[in-house]
Amino acid sequence: MRGHRLSGSRRRIGSRAVDTAAYLDAIRTESRAFVDAAERAGLDAPVPSCPDWTVTDLLGHVGQVQHWQAGLVERRASEADFTRDDPPVDPRARVDWVQNATERLLDAFAATPAETPMWTFVGPGTAAFWFRRQAHEIVMHRVDADLAAGELQPIAPDLARDGIDEFFDTLVAGRMRDRFRGAGETVHLHRTDGEGEWLVRLTPDGPEVERTHAKGDVAVRGSASDLLLAIRSRTGLDACEVFGDAAVFARFQDQARF
Repeated sequence: MRGHRLSGSRRRIGSRAVDTAAYLDAIRTESRAFVDAAERAGLDAPVPSCPDWTVTDLLGHVGQVQHWQAGLVERRASEADFTRDDPPVDPRARVDWVQNATERLLDAFAATPAETPMWTFVGPGTAAFWFRRQAHEIVMHRVDADLAAGELQPIAPDLARDGIDEFFDTLVAGRMRDRFRGAGETVHLHRTDGEGEWLVRLTPDGPEVERTHAKGDVAVRGSASDLLLAIRSRTGLDACEVFGDAAVFARFQDQARF
């Protein structure tokens, strides 16, 4: 299991203090693991968790995102800009392109104070937002590459726990809120390998998330890694315990696909 400790030099993002140095370490380590898994799988291998994608497509996506993000940070973007470079046409050139993107991204982050004001998906924020977002972006795509190679490695516990928080803080709050609607159904997530509980209420106006212990229509218990992988539809629920209405969680998983 790869380890990334979230401790040390800390900043506050949303409701939690987080370690920006650990995010850079995660980006570096998980990007290497991503490339390794992609090479093991082979460029033409299908990616089970990303329908209609091959490993070549996955490499193109990761390279695009990391180059795009590096450019935003390099110019301290204060407004949204989704302009992205096209990946190399030759699939064999994409591994080098991704590796160059990772180095560019890490250099840009290393040269940027975490508190630097920047545009984010959820409104005005700081560069620290992107340190966290890019760490979890590459973690999830490393998982995708692992699945393509047929050998899934779990996500380090503290990083996975923060990944659950980041999913609700960033992706749900900033980009997916309209998907998470319901009539008051509740999903309780309970981490079993450390602290961490979440109660998600699906309302007609969107999700309400509390970090608390409470009874839900469905409760899912598992390690932080297993919970995050299930939430993000990278695995099923075989590694978790499920209590209550499993159909509620199935709808939740479907809404969370991204």
